[in-house]
Amino acid sequence: MAGTHRVAGRSDGAHPGEPGAGGEEGAARRPSTPARASARDTARVAVRVTLPALAGGVVVRRRRGMALAARLDADRHAVELLNELRRRYGPGPLHLRLAGRDVALPLSAEDARRVLDETPEPFTPAAREKRAALGHFQPNGVLISTGQDREERRAFNEDVLETGRDLHHLAPRFVHTVREEAAELLGSTGPLDWDAFDTAWWRIVRRVVLGDAARDDTTLTDRLARLRSFGNWASVVPHRVTAASRERFLRDLRARLDRAEPGSLAEALGRTPAKPGVDPAGQVPHWLFAFDAAGIAAVRTLALLATHPAQEQQVRNELAIPDLARPQVLPYTRASVMESVRLWPTTPFLLRESTRETRWGEGTLPEGTAILLYTPYFHRDGSAPYADRFVPEIWLDGTAHTGPELVPFSAGPGVCPGEDLVLLVTSTLVAALLERHDIRLHGPGGPRSGRSLPYTLDHFALRFWAAARP
Repeated sequence: MAGTHRVAGRSDGAHPGEPGAGGEEGAARRPSTPARASARDTARVAVRVTLPALAGGVVVRRRRGMALAARLDADRHAVELLNELRRRYGPGPLHLRLAGRDVALPLSAEDARRVLDETPEPFTPAAREKRAALGHFQPNGVLISTGQDREERRAFNEDVLETGRDLHHLAPRFVHTVREEAAELLGSTGPLDWDAFDTAWWRIVRRVVLGDAARDDTTLTDRLARLRSFGNWASVVPHRVTAASRERFLRDLRARLDRAEPGSLAEALGRTPAKPGVDPAGQVPHWLFAFDAAGIAAVRTLALLATHPAQEQQVRNELAIPDLARPQVLPYTRASVMESVRLWPTTPFLLRESTRETRWGEGTLPEGTAILLYTPYFHRDGSAPYADRFVPEIWLDGTAHTGPELVPFSAGPGVCPGEDLVLLVTSTLVAALLERHDIRLHGPGGPRSGRSLPYTLDHFALRFWAAARP
């Protein structure tokens, strides 16, 4: 699906109103030529772009960090800074030296697209920082694999997750699971806040991935969460410290997978041929990791629909079909989820690392350069009229193909192989919650109708009330 939603981006490398791609300094260079940032601007990028993302948690979200980032609307300040630096330095990759590391920030859709299209060579997803972070819980995961291992693991993931297919062959079972858990969530007497939603979401995830018997196995997913939290501190927590915890988690996960409960991804995994170096069980931790971000996207979608009556009505129109218990594509509801991820990317940085020296315009970047694609910048740099509004229609009418680079699920050969499955589960959950209930925001957290949407949204602060529709 990401392949069809990728956009062409601007062809001239300049923002509207910025002839010559941004001032005298930018006009003197070819569009893709790197520009070396000053020490002062490097420090500003570190403080206003990378630090808030790190504080919020890049592997597992932190409540305090997200609350602070939302209070400051941190992503807005980061986007404003990158727009300023683009005007001053030009649209070529901004070359910085951070903590002894060559880092490049692409500032044009063309350069972002090049990095994604030329994955994994010469821009590998298995960057040093990613290997350090994800190695704590998925040492054989496809994202941190290279060469033949990556090719075989990627193909295996696509086979099991059925990449490119809107409805997985297990969709009837998955839809049944989602609707059961949605009904229980709506029937609970406590507040409909993030904690309640998250509990229901992880029950769905465990049942979808591992089977019904794993529904309440919070010990397994809590162990994963702890290992992921070590990933947030990858630079200071050596792998030997977490080795025993990782082996305990992987042992228990394999025991669940060995049961291959019918109707689960575990069953599909067990039935899918795998080459010797694939390590099928070793791919599953990343599926669980990715589903965590999907839950955040789903609850933000609910917040958007709760505050945008016209779009909510469009979803309700879509739900006026004979049998929602059967798997449905629900294009408008899916587009609403896509919009929530465009507005608030669950992966703020798409990270690559150059495997050799690469040429950009009239300059080069050295081998081993970390390439950071800051997705909030490409999604909301102000060049598109819908940048700060909730407009699911852009994913349905082709508009998303004519603006900046929109990559809610990444793009190119490194696109998320589970995109279609994630959209099935999230859109089914949103539909199940709205089918017979009004869902409204309760309290100060969340977006507000009629206002420009914030750049940073703290999902932990979202609270709803639900009332049965007459």
